[in-house]
Amino acid sequence: MKINVIIIDKKGKDNLYAGLIEHYKKISKPFSKVEVIEVFDKEIAKAQDISPQAAQRSYSKALGKYLHTGTNIVLDPASKEVDSHEFAKLLKDSVQVNLFIGGAYGFERDFISKCNNAVSFGRMTLSHKLVKVVLLEQIFRGLTINNNHPYHK
Repeated sequence: MKINVIIIDKKGKDNLYAGLIEHYKKISKPFSKVEVIEVFDKEIAKAQDISPQAAQRSYSKALGKYLHTGTNIVLDPASKEVDSHEFAKLLKDSVQVNLFIGGAYGFERDFISKCNNAVSFGRMTLSHKLVKVVLLEQIFRGLTINNNHPYHK
């Protein structure tokens, strides 16, 4: 199994969370290869200065090429909240899972509709750098649930 976390974020700007991100990637290895793909370009930077809608369009364009076969899951605060067991079910029985974290302005409805699932980790606003860490922990938790590992208890 392979899991990709694809995020609108500047590469290498995560010194505060880098150790945690590497930790969760490493401890997930017995169950799945987990890769973090950070996407940010001049078009996104420019669009974010224009309007929320322009920013969303730029996110869709940049992330669209990562909508692979397999299971595509978008994190969207307006979508259904899931607990760890429900999240684990989304990972189960997939060869590849792509999880998308948007930028400051979220996603266009059209991008969300192209994904297999849209989930929310709650209604609180968190920085997407912190959401990346939370998502990686939940990926590991979900993998341990699906593999009857005691971590999740």
